[in-house]
Amino acid sequence: MKRMVPLRRRSGLPQYNTDEERDGLRAAGHFNAELLDFLRPHVQSGITTDQLDAKAEEFTRDHGHIPACLGYNGYPKTICSSLNDVVCHGIPNDRELRNGDIVNIDCTTIVDGWFGDQSETFLIGEVSADAKRITQGAFDALWIGIHAVHPFCAVIEIGKAITKFAREQGFGVVENYQGHGIGRKFHQEPGIPHVPFRRSRSDILVPGVSFTIEPMLNLGAAGTKPPLDDGWTVLTEDGSLSAQFEHHILMTEEGPEILTLTKNGPKEGHRF
Repeated sequence: MKRMVPLRRRSGLPQYNTDEERDGLRAAGHFNAELLDFLRPHVQSGITTDQLDAKAEEFTRDHGHIPACLGYNGYPKTICSSLNDVVCHGIPNDRELRNGDIVNIDCTTIVDGWFGDQSETFLIGEVSADAKRITQGAFDALWIGIHAVHPFCAVIEIGKAITKFAREQGFGVVENYQGHGIGRKFHQEPGIPHVPFRRSRSDILVPGVSFTIEPMLNLGAAGTKPPLDDGWTVLTEDGSLSAQFEHHILMTEEGPEILTLTKNGPKEGHRF
C-alpha cells in the first residue's frame, strides 16, 4: 500500500511520546505480528492467496480488530500477496502457490485506532538459488536499514546503508515505492526511501517518530512497470524476481524499537 505516500520533502514529523501513545503503537505491532505468525503455517504449496486473505480477515475480526488495507483507497482485500516478479501491492486471487514460488505477505491492522504494519517473503517448497538469494538479500537489507538508525539521525542514513549493501550484492533497490510514517494514520510523514534521496537529509528521526523500513530488492534492475489495470499490482520492469521484508519501528530515546517482531518468523541473522 506504499504508493499512497508521495516522494516529496517532509517536515513536521508526527511524534508519539506519552506512555499511552507508545503502548497503543506496541499493541498494534504485537497483534500484527501475531497475525503473520497465524498465517505462517498456511503459506505453502496448494493454498490460494485468496484463501490466505480470508484467513487473515477472519483472524483479525475475531480478535476485535480491523483489517487496515480492506477498502483503503479502494483496495479490495485484507492482505497484499506479491508473487515472484510482483514488487508490491499484489491482490490475492485464486492462483495457488506452487513449489518454487516466492511470495511476500504484507499485513496491516488497526488496533484501538493504532496501525501496525509488516511483511515477509516466504519460500514455497524447493526454490531456485536466485529466489533464495534475493530473499536473503531483502531480509538482510531490512536489518541493515534498522541498524543504520539512531535517535536524531536523518532518514537518508537508511537509504545509504541499504543501497551500499544492495550494490555490493548486485541487486536493484526499488525507488518508486518506499516506507512511511505510521501511527493513528496508515501513511504519514516521514517518507522512508530505501535509496539516499537528498531530501531525506532534513527528516530527523527524533524520539517518538513511528515509521516502517521495508526495502524492495530486485534480482535484476531497480525499475518497475506502472501498476496493472487493477490499479495496484506493481511488477519488475525486466521480469526479475523481487523480495521484500518490513518492520514497524518506533524511535525511542534509547534507539529503534521494533514493534512487529514475530515469535515464529525469521530472526536477525537467519539464513534461508
